[in-house]
Amino acid sequence: MSIGKHHIDHCCTVILAGGTSRRLGEPKQLLSFKGKTLLEKATDAALEAGIGPVVVVLGAGSEHTGQVLSGKNIQVVINPEWPEGIASSIRSGLQFVLKTRPETDGVLFMVSDQPFAGAELLKELMNTQQNTGKAVVCSGYGDTAGVPALFHRSVFPELLSLQGDTGARKIILKNSDRTATVPFPEGVIDIDTREDYENLIKKN
Repeated sequence: MSIGKHHIDHCCTVILAGGTSRRLGEPKQLLSFKGKTLLEKATDAALEAGIGPVVVVLGAGSEHTGQVLSGKNIQVVINPEWPEGIASSIRSGLQFVLKTRPETDGVLFMVSDQPFAGAELLKELMNTQQNTGKAVVCSGYGDTAGVPALFHRSVFPELLSLQGDTGARKIILKNSDRTATVPFPEGVIDIDTREDYENLIKKN
């Protein structure tokens, strides 16, 4: 990845929502929080932020999860390789964007199980990229960094080379010297188990 200032003029937002929710036992995309499913909340945040077209990658149970997206101004991609893990959804979403919008020079990736990833955070990621020119702008929470995260096109080859259940965090950590971070303390809250979901509801 080249060093220097990176400019993003044509961005897309890609929501990764193709997982099996194996530990939860039901599609976490369809869990309800504050009157909406988690997938609806993520999609609405992306649409409100207005960072380019919104693409949602579905996989496991797409015939059910896709129903909550009816009527929204988005494009849906079905990832047939979803059993491989999240890397396949990253590749599927990015390949679709590059095929349909080859001018794209930035992609903002988010997931559907971070209930507090709102439009303001997404806008702050884009503003930080424009101000710093960094190739990667990610969210910082706990003692780590991760999604939502924005990637300049110079990082696309690395994203397309991901395999298995390895997400974008691997690339973020590898390129820490070319990365800016936006604080997102609520990012530690994601939904992997029934206990996670029950704790979320209790506290909110």
